[in-house]
Amino acid sequence: MKKTLLALTAVAAMTGSASAADLGARPYVKAPAPAPVANWTGFYVFGGGGGGLSNADQSLVDTATGIPLTITQRQGGSGWFGTVGAGYDWQFSGTWVAGVFADGQFGSIRSTIQDPIFNLTGSQKLETSWAAGIRLGWLVAPNVLSYVNGGYSGAHFGRTNLTDLAGVPAGVHLNGYDRHGWFVGGGVENSLNIFGIASPGWFMKTEYRSAFYDQKTQSINTDIGDLPTINSVRANSWNQTISTSLVYRFNWTGPAVGRY
Repeated sequence: MKKTLLALTAVAAMTGSASAADLGARPYVKAPAPAPVANWTGFYVFGGGGGGLSNADQSLVDTATGIPLTITQRQGGSGWFGTVGAGYDWQFSGTWVAGVFADGQFGSIRSTIQDPIFNLTGSQKLETSWAAGIRLGWLVAPNVLSYVNGGYSGAHFGRTNLTDLAGVPAGVHLNGYDRHGWFVGGGVENSLNIFGIASPGWFMKTEYRSAFYDQKTQSINTDIGDLPTINSVRANSWNQTISTSLVYRFNWTGPAVGRY
C-alpha cells in the first residue's frame, strides 16, 4: 500500500512540474479586443448632385370653361440638379435602421410645354424642390445600408416663355408656380473606409427617387399686362432623379479598416 501511495505521489509531482515548465515556456498573450459593432444611430448631413427626367401629361383647355381642346399627350425633358439635406437615424434589432430626413434640390430640369392649336412651344424649368420623409433600411454589411424611402414633396416651376416653330417669341408665357405631391425611392449608403483608407464618419450614398406632383391648370398669359389668353395648359408632373451624395455622420462608430 505504501508503495502504491509513493508511486502516485511521484506521478503527481512529475505532472505538476511539467505543467509549470510548460507555462513558463509559453508567455501570456492577451486576446485582441473585439471590433466595435457599427452604430448608425445619430444625426447626419449630406450634399451632392445628379441628373433627372421630367414627364408631364398635358392637354390644352379653354381658359373660361375648362373644356379640353386637345387630347392629352406626354411631354418630357431632362437636366441636372444639386442637393443638400440632413436627417436622423435609429438602429434597432441589430441590422435594421429607420430614420427621418429632409432635403432640398436646385438646378435645371427642363420639360416641354406646347400649345398645338397656335403652334407654340416652350421649355419649362423645374428650379427648386424639397422633400421630407422617412426611410427604412437593412444593413447588408456593418458599413453598408440598403434602404427605401418616401414622403411629401414640393416643387417650384419657373416662368415659361413660348415661341413659334421658328423660335420667334410669341409674346405669351406661363407664369411660375408651385406644385405639391409625394415621392418614393431607395438607395445604398456605404462607409468610405475602403482601399485601406480610414475616413471615420464619412459615407457615400446613391439614390433613385420618383416624385409625383398634382395636376394644375395654368393660363397662357400675354407678355404685356400679364393678361390670360383663351387657352390654358393642364398638366401633372412626374420627375425621376438619380443622385450621389457625400454624407457625414456625427457620432459614427464602426469596424476600423484592417481590423480582424
